[in-house]
Amino acid sequence: MKKVITYGTFDLLHYGHINLLQRAKALGDYLIVALSTDEFNSVEKNKYTYFTYEERKRLLEAIRYVDLVIPETCWEQKASDVQEFKVDTFVIGDDWKGKFDFLKEYCEVVYLERTPEISTTKIKKDLKL
Repeated sequence: MKKVITYGTFDLLHYGHINLLQRAKALGDYLIVALSTDEFNSVEKNKYTYFTYEERKRLLEAIRYVDLVIPETCWEQKASDVQEFKVDTFVIGDDWKGKFDFLKEYCEVVYLERTPEISTTKIKKDLKL
């Protein structure tokens, strides 16, 4: 079984997120989503989510492409997650291109093109959130 992992906040879930998850799942048989916790978002990423971790987790678990949701609590956990879950492919949006190449020591690293016209930042700006 080929395992794929991706990371993100996935707040205000939208079709760009679904596109990413669908394309990530197409790269393997089992998709793990490491979902940023509320604490990680506020302390390390300096951003606040509209939905709580538990609400975002519940939304992701309802998506047919997602097989497992785990918490992302720090930047440094990626290498250990890849090893612990025996991941074959690490996937993330191409806005991070090159930032996770160090994981190539453990698995394939794929940067997927983002859906250009949509983002949570754009939604929040449009809604003045």
